[in-house]
Amino acid sequence: MAEVVSFAYQPDDYESEKASNSYLMSLIAVIAGLPLPIINLLATGFFYLANRKGTFFVRWHCTQALLSQATVLCMNSAGFYWTLSIIFGDNTATNNYIAYIITIVIFNAAEFIMTIYAAVNTRKGKHVHLWFFGPLTDQICKS
Repeated sequence: MAEVVSFAYQPDDYESEKASNSYLMSLIAVIAGLPLPIINLLATGFFYLANRKGTFFVRWHCTQALLSQATVLCMNSAGFYWTLSIIFGDNTATNNYIAYIITIVIFNAAEFIMTIYAAVNTRKGKHVHLWFFGPLTDQICKS
């Protein structure tokens, strides 16, 4: 799911802390705005915009955190609006709905654990590649 890989250089403590904070922003936003899926992406997006001209290590990890949150936003938004349509609309909770909600819960739990893992290891100066997001971030961020 996540692996620590070598990086072109050893980042200093300042870089490691800023890169780690990119993951922590999404965790703090989860606590602050749990029912609204957009809050996590906004918090991570603002942090990305503030650090997009930083070192490559910081930019890379900000981008990976942003991509991760964008995916979570898509999945959670669909579940959020589906739930609203059941509560306030004419839809009923079907097996497909329950399966989707279970999938969202599992995906969010896995993403939450990966984010904590990435934040801790990035703070130690290690370069963490999240499955799917790491190679995508490599394509977006060029040194």
